[in-house]
Amino acid sequence: DEHIGGRMDERLGQQLGNYRLLRFIGQGGFADVYLGEHLYLSTQAAIKVLQTRLGPEDLHAFQIEARTIAHLRHPNIIRVLEFGEEHNSPYLVMDFAPNGTLRQRHPKGARLSLNECISYIRPIASALQYAHNNKIVHRDIKPENMLIGQNGEIVLSDFGIAIVSQSSRYHGKQEVGGTVAYMAPEQLNGKAVAASDQYALGIVLYEWLSGSVPFTGSFTEICSQHLFTPPPPLRQMAPYLSPDCEKVVLQALRKRPEERFPTISAFVEALEATAQG
Repeated sequence: DEHIGGRMDERLGQQLGNYRLLRFIGQGGFADVYLGEHLYLSTQAAIKVLQTRLGPEDLHAFQIEARTIAHLRHPNIIRVLEFGEEHNSPYLVMDFAPNGTLRQRHPKGARLSLNECISYIRPIASALQYAHNNKIVHRDIKPENMLIGQNGEIVLSDFGIAIVSQSSRYHGKQEVGGTVAYMAPEQLNGKAVAASDQYALGIVLYEWLSGSVPFTGSFTEICSQHLFTPPPPLRQMAPYLSPDCEKVVLQALRKRPEERFPTISAFVEALEATAQG
């Protein structure tokens, strides 16, 4: 895609706020991420630049969102350090996690032991419980958003940035498409709640244990399965799991949010109990 390549290269060496963009490190559904270096402090940060220019209303909504996320202080959440805008394109400056993502560490198709899954899910759930207590729903839980920090700790990124993508003018299918594999039925209907993050984490867990997400196919087929089809039995793919463990995973994947665990902490506690069983 030459257009994208051109846009990336154009920005390198540019200055945004107090940061100079050093290299392109990735692309989300609607933002480009660069590694930036502070002009005076020489510290490095991840800089996320929205690909779209925002009108005044959207820009205001984005600022409120950024402010909310910037107040989240938790050892397993990537901190937002700075916010700015350049020609109506907002950008966020965030902690840089130098060791990549859990998706890079465990590519699609990889299978993990239950204990390894728990070692990742525990810190992520702790971050999510903290966010939920602060009335924030992440909306985009997937291995690509689970980063490996400076000291090997697992940190969650991309908090609430998904909101921007909810704004009507972004609604291309591929926008949701990248992450539709992890999306709760109520979120597909535009009504994300705290339990939607639990569902997405349940899908990640299912994928790690079995080597595949439960629902595959075209965008429309996946949506339809989230809404109407029970996940294929987990123990067919991972026969070593206990029936109790399978039960816990499937409860997090219930179609109706109120039938899942009351909190994300309760989900993880139940999962840990099956590992000790």
